[in-house]
Amino acid sequence: NTIRTFDDVPAERLVADDTTVALWRIEHRDGEAVLAEASPLEDTAYPIISRRGRDVLEAMLLCLDGADIWRQRHLDELARLAAQSTGDERENYLRLVEILERVPNEPPETFEEAVQSLWFMYAYQRLMGNWFGIGRIDEMLGPYLEKDLAEGRITLDEARELLAHFWVKGCEWIGAFETRGTGDAQHYQNILLAGVDTEGREVANDVTRLVLEVVEELHISDFPIAIRVNRNTPRWVLEQAARVQRHGGGIVAIYNEEVVIEGLTKFGYPLEEARMFTNDGCWEVLVPGRTAFAYSPFDGLIMLHEVLGLLGEESSAPGFPDFESLYQAYCNRLQQHIDHHHAGADHFMRGGHPLPMTSMLFEDCIERARDYYDRGPRYTVLAPHIGRVANIANSLYAIKRLVYEEEYLTLPELVEILRTDWDGHEQLRRLIHDRFTFYGNDHDETDAMVVRLVNDYADMVWQVPEREGVLRPAGISTFGREIDWSLEPNHNKATADGYHVGAVLATNLSPSPGTDQKGPTAVINSFCKIDYTRIPNGATLELKVHPESVKGEQGINTLVALMQGFVQQGRFFLHIDVQDTALLLDAQRHPEKYPNLSVRIAGWSARFATLNKHWQDMIIGRTQQYV
Repeated sequence: NTIRTFDDVPAERLVADDTTVALWRIEHRDGEAVLAEASPLEDTAYPIISRRGRDVLEAMLLCLDGADIWRQRHLDELARLAAQSTGDERENYLRLVEILERVPNEPPETFEEAVQSLWFMYAYQRLMGNWFGIGRIDEMLGPYLEKDLAEGRITLDEARELLAHFWVKGCEWIGAFETRGTGDAQHYQNILLAGVDTEGREVANDVTRLVLEVVEELHISDFPIAIRVNRNTPRWVLEQAARVQRHGGGIVAIYNEEVVIEGLTKFGYPLEEARMFTNDGCWEVLVPGRTAFAYSPFDGLIMLHEVLGLLGEESSAPGFPDFESLYQAYCNRLQQHIDHHHAGADHFMRGGHPLPMTSMLFEDCIERARDYYDRGPRYTVLAPHIGRVANIANSLYAIKRLVYEEEYLTLPELVEILRTDWDGHEQLRRLIHDRFTFYGNDHDETDAMVVRLVNDYADMVWQVPEREGVLRPAGISTFGREIDWSLEPNHNKATADGYHVGAVLATNLSPSPGTDQKGPTAVINSFCKIDYTRIPNGATLELKVHPESVKGEQGINTLVALMQGFVQQGRFFLHIDVQDTALLLDAQRHPEKYPNLSVRIAGWSARFATLNKHWQDMIIGRTQQYV
């Protein structure tokens, strides 16, 4: 229906907020929708939209018009190609014409139409500058394939071929923009597989299997895949995931969906929506199609530097009489940052760059006539993410032992040593590495420091889970920022856990490089001592596993057992990257020999040759584990 507006609005009808100029009530008269002036305070069952809301809705319609123009250009080109072709090639073009004449304008009826419709609209919103993930592709496409197979319309081999084309098409973004440094596969084409649906039923189906088979065959790293795993996940899902993992590249990671769902429901989401969860760009969880999401990362270690007096040449180390007073000073500084986060979150998503195409894909944007960046979706989330947790906890533990328990030196003496980057104290630095068992070795005392730190951080964030319409779930990550922090003066300090200035420290919630010395089981046990239902926006563990230890069927069984143990211990997200450090060193020296060697970075994978040296060194520096 046509939306009519009026420019002669009396001044008293103007509304004071910054998004509304005039209000109109949509009424239905004689079967037509018409606009009538509405008071800002009017109590009515009819939807009320602002002039800005009218613009949002009209922009959405323009986007749909643009999509149809783009579809017609494809049809014209396919017709031209068909006219120049013969035989099977011509029949293929004509079949595509027939499909595009229906979708995406009409709901798909077959598996092939569903795949085409999904790709077409996904690619179209990409062309409009919006980079959202794909999500639960097996839940979306599985019912179409099941119906086609039952009716004899398609074979599994034909379906596999269609999904392989989908994966190959996803590589077209390579070279679209400069990604050297952090890798060439940051296209946020996130895929989730398996897990339960909104009713608690297992999703894993033929599409799940085919996707994993295609990835194993083609080894395309441009779609980061996460598998939602629970205690009842079919073993074939885990085995097929292990086969992909064994090829290296870190393309497949796993969620323990039991913990994710529990954390989301504790945070306040209805169970049905919690079961819908997918990820943002890496592993931050959200309710798809209903969430305007962003996260706010920060370096928690720099706050310890500040408390110790390391950030200024003139500052001196405070004389904390005991460890508890030092720890409390750190918590006070962390609380200041969390308070600052909450103050900023109050004004988050209040207008901005409009996304009318994307807004149509998020529930409530049309109903509210509001844009994605203007509180249109059902949920608005700004999640704080603390980084370098392992080094904060390890440093606190080292200070507790050296200064307050063993009285080996005073805190001012230690701070002065850190100021000079351990100059003249190399023996002490090595002593710290050799004598102390840090996070990642299943050592109760050091792991308890991590647990205490994470719990206190979570408590601070949970004080304000929601305010001013913005949700604030806690998360833990670095997402590669450990590289930038190692190069920035204030972040880049010698640390009490024995690192020099410029060292690349812990990634995400993994142990600090080289400190995890007792094998992958010990690493997982340390990681699993944390209650992740209190960190509902996620935290991850990365493992670099040597290829020799996962060879043959026994290797498949080992990886499956590793994933099952991770779930049974109730933890969050796990990357397994099967790589040989010696091979990575050779690839760094001779990149021309390994153009397609993929590695896991953070929430994405990339070809090793497209990383700069800082990022390559970070991957090489991860501890080589044998399972």
